[in-house]
Amino acid sequence: MHEIALTPHARLPRAHHDRHVLGSTVDAFGAAHWLLAERGADADPYDALVVSVADGAVETMELSAVRARWPKLDRLPDGRFVVASSRSDGGDDTSQVQVFNTLGREYAAFSVGDAIEHLLADEAGDLWVGHFDENPLGIRRWSATGELLWASEDDPGAGWITDCYALNVSGTGVWACPYVDFPLLEIRPGQDVRRRAGIVRGADSLAVHGERVAFLDHGRIVHGEMTGSSVERRDVALLTRPEGGPVGRRRVAARGSRIYVGYGPLTEWGVFDLSA
Repeated sequence: MHEIALTPHARLPRAHHDRHVLGSTVDAFGAAHWLLAERGADADPYDALVVSVADGAVETMELSAVRARWPKLDRLPDGRFVVASSRSDGGDDTSQVQVFNTLGREYAAFSVGDAIEHLLADEAGDLWVGHFDENPLGIRRWSATGELLWASEDDPGAGWITDCYALNVSGTGVWACPYVDFPLLEIRPGQDVRRRAGIVRGADSLAVHGERVAFLDHGRIVHGEMTGSSVERRDVALLTRPEGGPVGRRRVAARGSRIYVGYGPLTEWGVFDLSA
């Protein structure tokens, strides 16, 4: 099996390595962000620092009174940050998702439901949330003020989703590969969901470029081509770190043709680009 190496994308500056990395992501415009705290998320609430790296430039923002446990992080197009707790006590947990203004203060708070696997903001500033199997809500789209805009459970074309394994948010469109049948779903606001038979069961992430698709499947890149109502397998390669060797422990953020992979101690992001 041949190998494909990640391309280095962003690195947390060494000056911040003394803090705990609570969460990290790459936003819709390619900037990498890390949510850091002095002691981890064991205080309630706690102050945190967001370190952002884009094209080599570093920015920081202090966030006050963060409440999230096992946080998910993303930045909205206007510079506000969203921090969400992966676990929730229920629908009345109105502090699960916090939106912080550009001064680092809470601007809005609301609930999106327990068991968040993915939280990704699109280029319009809406939030796409995919849930894992402890709360089979499937995939939902929310405004940044907590208004539910779309839910897969209300769309027959999406099928039955009990675990959102892979989610890719690009522009205002979404691609997903969920349990049970692991189809490739194409979701676009205002349009019917398009469903294609998939080729990977349990993909970690996916990238799309034109009619080509690539699934990150437990350290392998499985290439396919969309043909009508299905995906045809084309090639399989092993994904490695930029310097070689297995990626190992990782987190992912999928954006269009790109799968960003955070690896090692989660202070570095590499990228696989299907369009390259």
